[in-house]
Amino acid sequence: MKLAFSTLGVPGMPVAEVVRLASGHGYQGVELRAHPEEPVHPGLGPAERAAVADEFKRGGVEILTVAGYAKAAAAGDDEPVLAELAGLVELAHDLGAPYVRVFPGGGDQDPAEADAVAARRLGAAAPHAADLGVRILLETHDSHRAGADVARVVGTVGHGRIGALWDVMHTWLAGEEPAASHAVLAPHLGYVQIKDIASAEDTAPLALGAGVLPLKACLDTLDADSWVCWEYEKRWYPGAAGLPELLTAGREHVLRLGSPKQ
Repeated sequence: MKLAFSTLGVPGMPVAEVVRLASGHGYQGVELRAHPEEPVHPGLGPAERAAVADEFKRGGVEILTVAGYAKAAAAGDDEPVLAELAGLVELAHDLGAPYVRVFPGGGDQDPAEADAVAARRLGAAAPHAADLGVRILLETHDSHRAGADVARVVGTVGHGRIGALWDVMHTWLAGEEPAASHAVLAPHLGYVQIKDIASAEDTAPLALGAGVLPLKACLDTLDADSWVCWEYEKRWYPGAAGLPELLTAGREHVLRLGSPKQ
């Protein structure tokens, strides 16, 4: 199992500090939140992108994902969404990241219409992603919270460069058992985001193992070489404990949960 953490847990932290944090706590990768308020985002120029990639390379840490905020199923014109997807794919390529994370964002549209919109846009974005060697992952989130929801869209696209990101909190909130989530997502799965929370009503981030999410049941479904990313949502919960002091214990907890299937 290869472990990463999301910079959502250390909002605004300079790249060099993120790299030191990852390498110093035994994490092989980092999921970079790609937002204008962060050090890494699609507005960076070529020299800045090269500097970021070099910082990670020198630190021996992989950039797992450019975590974007494009909403594949959002109502409205396709063109702005396609432009945003293209920008994220190009950023990931320049940084050497294999994945781009996107949201469904279907809102209150009819589910069938939201599915169709997302599939159309992701299908249109797939050739550019393929040309640049990047895979776009649709996260189990918001309007498509369950694994079955995301698998339905990704399966409709039917392109190898369009896949799924399994956020275990959202599938749990959808009432989907881990084995069921994995069964539908496995053919499309890029990697898994883990976290822990107190309850469905209180989703403030907790140390791994301190909450109610079925982390072992989720991890037990994965292959030995799977990427697992701890998404600690400090950005949205400023009163939560700081992530850096939790990283070592979090890594040890994940490893204690047992070896994935071979």
